[in-house]
Amino acid sequence: MSNPAEQNEVWITGVGLVSSLGADANEHAERLFSGAPVVPVVDETRYAPYSVHPLTELDFSKQIPKKSDQRQMELWQRIGVHAAGLALSDAGIAGHPDLLDRTHLVVAAGSGERDTKVDCEVLDKLGPRDDAALLAKEVLPSALRPTLFLAQLSNMLAGNISIVHNVTGSSRTFMGEEMAGLAAMENAFRRIAASQADVVLVGGALNAEREDMLLGYEIGHNLWRGPVRPVWERRDDGGGFSPGSMGAFVVLESAAHAEARGAKRYARLTAIETDRANREPGEVMHTLLQLLPRLNRESLAGPLLVLSGASGAEPATKEELVFLTRLAARDRVVAARAYGSLLGHGVEAHFPMGVALAALALEHKASLPPSGPADIEGPLSTPLEHVLVTGVGHWRGEGLALVEAIQ
Repeated sequence: MSNPAEQNEVWITGVGLVSSLGADANEHAERLFSGAPVVPVVDETRYAPYSVHPLTELDFSKQIPKKSDQRQMELWQRIGVHAAGLALSDAGIAGHPDLLDRTHLVVAAGSGERDTKVDCEVLDKLGPRDDAALLAKEVLPSALRPTLFLAQLSNMLAGNISIVHNVTGSSRTFMGEEMAGLAAMENAFRRIAASQADVVLVGGALNAEREDMLLGYEIGHNLWRGPVRPVWERRDDGGGFSPGSMGAFVVLESAAHAEARGAKRYARLTAIETDRANREPGEVMHTLLQLLPRLNRESLAGPLLVLSGASGAEPATKEELVFLTRLAARDRVVAARAYGSLLGHGVEAHFPMGVALAALALEHKASLPPSGPADIEGPLSTPLEHVLVTGVGHWRGEGLALVEAIQ
């Protein structure tokens, strides 16, 4: 790794957000940083016994003008393209071909939507049989839609962003659930820090209101059952996450490039460190503790807001809580906020959402309201200058990002 003193400063100059709480960054700021308690928007009946944080009502035509473009995208792609357009507009890049030509794209994406009817047919026939592989070979060739592997590839999100918003720099797509969001943010950050790019649009999207996605996560025993609770209050009942539909994109830019064009600046993205623990007992907590000093920032000795990406899935959430307890024991003021309690869990989009919320918190000099037990999500009355964003995948992938105010 190169000497941090020789790296470019990386600024966040644009934020594009959609979720259950709002249709853009301004609506999120109004809901989250006004000082008032926030009541999560949750649908507990449509997919009972599972709860879902549904997407707020959006007018996709504001960012995707052509109806033909909207029709050929699945909902998760429309969410991502819309959020990406918001970030570009917020950064003052939209409509400027000279800037769009130099804007690189990094996307965290899941796979296309499956044919739920076919999946159910396979599961129904599998009941009295024990040869799942053979059964799949019998059913799938005659049931797959012709577009399954053509029009629904994960990199279609990046392709649609490029087409709709004319982003013509390089394009990279990462898959792998939460790890994809971590890797996308880290890749974008390191390329700018190393002078390999001046401006990068990075983020992800999730449509949580998909029966096929809920089926897959429930088969893995990952979903929370029953009325929604804060993520910290699920561990004694087996844990699980409540998915949240969201799109989160940020524009990252070298400080010199942003200053030269007079760009708006939210905050400085100072460092990102990621890894993958073996997920043996205690490994998640130890991995996070190993990543912490690699951030190499003296500012971590001061008051700190921690935007926790904890999902509620166990045992990962319990281990992240141990990490936060260790962090708070190091003679510093630490206030944790699990934003998944308010927005749901965004899987690929979750870590980008955390970074975006950190930028908004620093801009508004305010913390998210507590949404969990007071012994975990205590008050933070000191001036807000540093935000640590954590990311712990429900199955794998750990990461930390440090976001700081620009003096």
